[in-house]
Amino acid sequence: MSRRDSFGLGLRSVMPILLGVAPFGVLYGVVALQSGIPVLAAMAMSSIVFAGSAQFLLAQLVGAGAPLLLTAGAVGLVNLRHALYSASVAPMLAHLPRRWKVLLAYLLTDEAYAAAIPHLMAARPDSAQSAQAHWILFGSGFGLWAGWQLATLAGVLIGAQLPAGIGLDFALPLTFIAIVVPMIASRALLLAALTAGAVAVALAALPYKLGLFVAALAGLAAGALLSRRMQ
Repeated sequence: MSRRDSFGLGLRSVMPILLGVAPFGVLYGVVALQSGIPVLAAMAMSSIVFAGSAQFLLAQLVGAGAPLLLTAGAVGLVNLRHALYSASVAPMLAHLPRRWKVLLAYLLTDEAYAAAIPHLMAARPDSAQSAQAHWILFGSGFGLWAGWQLATLAGVLIGAQLPAGIGLDFALPLTFIAIVVPMIASRALLLAALTAGAVAVALAALPYKLGLFVAALAGLAAGALLSRRMQ
């Protein structure tokens, strides 16, 4: 399989996922502007952060006037799951030069991983497809990146025409529900979700959305504890 074929395979694999991702990109652009984030900064976030759930959270924290350290910590915590994706593909990409690893690390998101990993896992270690694994992952990552930028741009243009204070606070909870619920595939994950939800509700009155940060830590601790006991 050639580089072009491998890139095309990754690109085609992520296209169906873009149908679901695009509306969230548009919604993020609208929410970002409603939170007081300038147009250029909203677009820059999609290019630099490039993580939908983290961008929604960042936009809400900015709108609430949260401190910079808290905002950075919350976004970093939300993005910790990407380390698991990295560990999964690392053996297949160990031979690559650093420039490739940096590029693929930047493009590695939930959807890009989901689109590429079936092809990477199906390839035999000594096959041509395995040798071009990085091009498959690059194709899926680039396709998602380009689609996310266009969706964000559309959202920013729409958001600029909407009256201030229209009230889109519902967007973040709905987004996280859509992301989290399909991922609950074990008792440990269920306990983590329930614990985090209960703590978030109990601490909702804390300033600067601190309750969300504490709830995330509590959920991680509960899930890890149950996982250990089940081993």
